Amino acid sequence: MATKPLNGPGAVPASGGPAKQLVVFLHGVGSDGTDLISLAPYFAEWLPDAEFLSPDAPFAFDMAPTGHQWFSLQDRSPQAILDGIRTAAPLLDSFLDQELAARGLTEENLALVGFSQGTMMALYVALRRSRPCAAVVGYSGLLAAPDLLPAELKVRPRTLLVHGEADDVVPHGFLPLAKSALELMGVPVLSLSCPELGHAIDDQGLVAGIRFVAQGFDLAGPRDDA
Repeated sequence: MATKPLNGPGAVPASGGPAKQLVVFLHGVGSDGTDLISLAPYFAEWLPDAEFLSPDAPFAFDMAPTGHQWFSLQDRSPQAILDGIRTAAPLLDSFLDQELAARGLTEENLALVGFSQGTMMALYVALRRSRPCAAVVGYSGLLAAPDLLPAELKVRPRTLLVHGEADDVVPHGFLPLAKSALELMGVPVLSLSCPELGHAIDDQGLVAGIRFVAQGFDLAGPRDDA
């Protein structure tokens, strides 16, 4: 089992100056950091002072010869998934702590953007850190173990959930479940359902995510009609 620090591709601020914000992308199962770092140029158009990191998940994908995973999906029972998330969470927490400290930034300068399994990690970790980050955007994912939140919730970061209504990998029905559970705990959460979209990120969801992150940093983002 891997325990080495997380690492992966990144993109420095488009402005050419020091990072004033840090956006961390968390990829889905079987992929790697090169997948979501491709979104950085779109975010950078509105966040010129942000640095972007997209770490590879810490474990080798166990259902194919290539790729990475935050946790195994060979056993998809809720307890097995929770155990997997709990194993990976300290590695992600440590990565965030180190990268923020290296840049002299704090959680108010941090946004997490996850896809699928990466969304599950983003939600789990962000809700349990000592300070809330500026924004959490979760694409095509779910909220693991919502029943544990009353005992484990520490902070309430602004959260946006985006999901395709035609998703046949992580069904769209997980979006209203996650939103309801977060609202019950007082977490400020918005949601966007994308008609006819499968397990993917479309232009509508991308623009919504960029706008949400920009607003979390008190910056202007794309207009609602963009």
